[in-house]
Amino acid sequence: MPPRPRNVLAPRVLNRRQFLLQSGGLSASAVLLSCGSWRTLAATPRIRVLETRVISHDRSAYHGWPTVARRRNGQLLLVCSGGREEHVCPFGRVELMVSADEGQSWGWPQVLLDSAIDDRDAGVVETVRGSILVTSFSSLAYEPILEGARKRAAGDAQAWPAERLRAWSAAHERLSAEQRRSELGQWMLRSADGGVTWSARYASIVNSPHGPVPLSDGRLLYAGKELWTGERRVGVCESRDDGQSWQWLAPIPARPGDDPEHYHELHAVESGDGRIVVQIRNHNATNANETLQTESNDGGRTWTVPRAIGVWGLPSHLLKLRDGSLLMTYGHRRAPLGNQARLSTDHGRTWSEPLVISGTVSRGTSGIRAPLNWRTAPC
Repeated sequence: MPPRPRNVLAPRVLNRRQFLLQSGGLSASAVLLSCGSWRTLAATPRIRVLETRVISHDRSAYHGWPTVARRRNGQLLLVCSGGREEHVCPFGRVELMVSADEGQSWGWPQVLLDSAIDDRDAGVVETVRGSILVTSFSSLAYEPILEGARKRAAGDAQAWPAERLRAWSAAHERLSAEQRRSELGQWMLRSADGGVTWSARYASIVNSPHGPVPLSDGRLLYAGKELWTGERRVGVCESRDDGQSWQWLAPIPARPGDDPEHYHELHAVESGDGRIVVQIRNHNATNANETLQTESNDGGRTWTVPRAIGVWGLPSHLLKLRDGSLLMTYGHRRAPLGNQARLSTDHGRTWSEPLVISGTVSRGTSGIRAPLNWRTAPC
């Protein structure tokens, strides 16, 4: 899988001045959008970053790819892949942090999932019934890195310190090769009591960084990709029982000339006119490293052929704001490095010019940078 910076957003209940973003140390920022800018795209909306600060309790660890959700009781939930040494390693686990004061302070992380291989990404959503769903996937992408380190001679300039090699090897060898392969999957955890207790992990068919979204008809829709299992399809699944089980709904077609294997990290949102909009991280030669978009007018049963929308950057998080506008945020991997956002006031048919949320993130920065503390002001 390609490397992936992440956008961090709260779910669709936020108002038009409250949204979250992310890039590479776990920190929190506040964003204020100028009053009135959301009502028209005649001029690019403006933003002002009020605060950026680290919220991780363990700054020595790499925290990757978070998602934030606001519960109806006002709590903020943040999940990420924590406990990591670096972007690819065998130590990743799914962690949950909770804030009850608008992101001013955060509780100690709770480990929700820590399998014997790398647990990556983490999505979170509160369902209409009040259940909490957390998503993740497991990976063996670290194996070639470990094998390369084992082959280097002691005098090699790139040889690892013995302690590091022992730690990676010990984590790797907890299972046999066959057992490690059996651990690969796309996973979900569910809590029906506000996060007090959690189910065991269960298969979610597909995976994408930020997980499923609720629809107005009561279903949950999960746009994503079968990473290791099934037919490796790219498409959408649905749940009609509050996320307890998932059924394949429909594939998303590929553009002529595209290999769907190079479609990654989808995310969906239901627009105010009833359409469902899905954006895709694209690594095909045409529009490489751009965001593609597809729409459904029939509840996710059929989809348009993906099209480029003129956005260089990825992957997307999509959010419907209270005024009906759609917000997309995404990572930007050329100057200015960091995170950007765009706004649509026509249900995703067109998007504004980019809003630079952060532009000072270096490629070597570890962990997650997310605006989890924000302020609002009356217009």
